[in-house]
Amino acid sequence: MGDKHLHHHQRDLGDNPRDNRQQVKRVLLVALAVNVSMTLLKLLVGLLSGSLAVLADAMHSATDGLSSLLGLLTNGLSDPEPDRDHPYGHHKYEALGALAIAAFILFTAFEILQTAVHRLRGGLQPLRLDSQELLLLLVVLGFNILLASYERAEGRRLGSPLLTADATHTSSDIWTTAVVLVGLSGAVWLNLSWLDVALAIPLCLLLVRVCWTVLRSNLPLLVDQIAIAPEAIHQVAMGVPGVLNCHDIASRGVLGRQVFIDMHMVVDANDLPTAHRITELVEEHLESRFGKVRCTIHLEPREYASPAITFKGAHG
Repeated sequence: MGDKHLHHHQRDLGDNPRDNRQQVKRVLLVALAVNVSMTLLKLLVGLLSGSLAVLADAMHSATDGLSSLLGLLTNGLSDPEPDRDHPYGHHKYEALGALAIAAFILFTAFEILQTAVHRLRGGLQPLRLDSQELLLLLVVLGFNILLASYERAEGRRLGSPLLTADATHTSSDIWTTAVVLVGLSGAVWLNLSWLDVALAIPLCLLLVRVCWTVLRSNLPLLVDQIAIAPEAIHQVAMGVPGVLNCHDIASRGVLGRQVFIDMHMVVDANDLPTAHRITELVEEHLESRFGKVRCTIHLEPREYASPAITFKGAHG
């Protein structure tokens, strides 16, 4: 084993990621239909009542519809199977779509705040609302709750971050509609025309928090953040008979969906077939421990053994 890289072994462990795009597409089509219907209902109530808060909520529902539409486009691009142009798959398309949804949420927060400021400058004119219009908003709220629950459940079942992000956006619409309902009820029945405007600021803060949640869950995939602690990978590899040293371990991806692992390894073998069997065993152990992994192992001679398990930063 005189060369540094005697053997470059790569194997895709487990089955390829399940292509569930058709199932995700059906959920997004349902979400798109519901969001468009809710937007039209809110626009109707907003125009009849003269309520800028309801119109802002209608715009929020419109962004829900846009996010569902964007999700449909993204879902068509996020083929889990690798191809010639994308040998590592297309998973990042879904994460990009989720980030765009986060941008829609942030836009909604600023839109609601702008609407509140506009109402304050306008002198808080009384609203033309009756109990039927409030009941219609209550029905809209119920549909939003059902849609968010449906998308979240399907997102977990299908392992789709796109559906989970869209469900988070729909959940934020639940809160905005609930706040608008409370504000309008107070404005109509208690003559507190300032109440819905006063609730706009915490509502915006809530939407910013939702935006951050979506960003935090999708940015690690886009920036190739570590997927599995190198110490955990090292422990599994060193537990395999024949492995003498394992170093320069790196991983990326999403645990439970698809993880890519690279490592350098020294094994107790003097021929290629024996070394190959040891690496096969290492990969089997990694698959058993972490699920779907695509592992690349660089075999090295014994003099290249290193105590450094993984990479260190400039100040590491």
